[in-house]
Amino acid sequence: MANDRYYPRKAQVQLEEALSDTPVVLIHGPRQSGKTTLARMVGDRRGYSYITFDDDVQLAAALSDPVGFIGDLPERCILDEVQRAPTLFSTIKAAVDRRRTPGRFILTGSANVLLLPKLADSLAGRMEILRLYPLAQCELARTAPTFLEALFAKSFKVRQWKRLGAGLAERIVAGGYPAALARKTAKRRTAWYRDYAETIVQRDVRDLARISSLESLPRLMQLAAGQTATLVNIAEMAAPFQLSRPTIRDYVTLLDRVFLLEFLPSWHTNRLSRLVKTPKLHLGDTGLAAALLGFDAGGLAKDRKALGKLLETFVFQEIRRQVSWADASIGLFHFRDKDGAEVDIVLEQGASDVAGVEVKAAATVTQADFRGLRKLREAAGERFVAGVVLYDGEITVGFGGGLFAVPVRALWEKA
Repeated sequence: MANDRYYPRKAQVQLEEALSDTPVVLIHGPRQSGKTTLARMVGDRRGYSYITFDDDVQLAAALSDPVGFIGDLPERCILDEVQRAPTLFSTIKAAVDRRRTPGRFILTGSANVLLLPKLADSLAGRMEILRLYPLAQCELARTAPTFLEALFAKSFKVRQWKRLGAGLAERIVAGGYPAALARKTAKRRTAWYRDYAETIVQRDVRDLARISSLESLPRLMQLAAGQTATLVNIAEMAAPFQLSRPTIRDYVTLLDRVFLLEFLPSWHTNRLSRLVKTPKLHLGDTGLAAALLGFDAGGLAKDRKALGKLLETFVFQEIRRQVSWADASIGLFHFRDKDGAEVDIVLEQGASDVAGVEVKAAATVTQADFRGLRKLREAAGERFVAGVVLYDGEITVGFGGGLFAVPVRALWEKA
């Protein structure tokens, strides 16, 4: 597989649009997701200079004299890994306010810099934010997916597909990080993911906070990988450590801030009071999760329980990535009531439309698989548009009442 220079990123259109009318554009997301490649691919054509704060000399210069550092920059500049120099935000604000030229700065960040207090005050109203994820399956396949459009239009047509079979586990284990995908063998990709997790813990997490038990974080990441696609359970995570639950919760928050973990909130409505409000935990990428758990494609295919959880995270992350560049505003949630009925992913478009996606690691679908979607349909009332069970099958078919069984590959191929 090639590296991300050869995969057009769907976020490129958003970046170019933002640079046409906004002084500062922030691209943030996990390390090695392709932020620098995207910024430089667009910036090099437009004459941007490039500075990275992974360079300790550049970082020291920026921290020692922020005003002078920004004042000496060229007219257009990319500032890479800007979370390492948060004192620059107020100086960038002053520079932008003096000359409010669109596209002056492209910033990239591998930690969620929106949580840094100085940024919220400094660049509000002056900056557009783009979230970049690892490569989506549709970016790898160079396709223009229509799944979200078909879901909200309730326009899935009966058709045949080629079943993914063993290829599904291979996609899950490969993940979406460009540098991992550039490696020629599954063994080498796994080694990359393990080194990546260690590097993030040792470098980025250390930069964000002083942690007394840094050696606990790799083990905590492994535990989180085992809990992907389940309700957050801090007590269970804390059990193997001689650390308090609040400490483990803080550590989990730090892993979220560097985009290794993600929390999916629960969907709720006033129509039902018996809904579980606990968020779900998802790893940021299934390639990383599989490596932490020691799964290759063959081993994952044999472990049906692990396959089910990692497939749910795989589908969630594909939808999350597609939603990030969609024209419509779509919120993502999960649904679970106290009787155990659940929907893996709830999509809420604007203030009106609600749709659901249930994920099944099997080649067949029955009426029983729509139990949670029927409960969601009841709870959402007139707002409910459609519900889909994604499965590893060969046919798209309707089950009545806006419910469909759809092969999982329809996520990134034309639905």
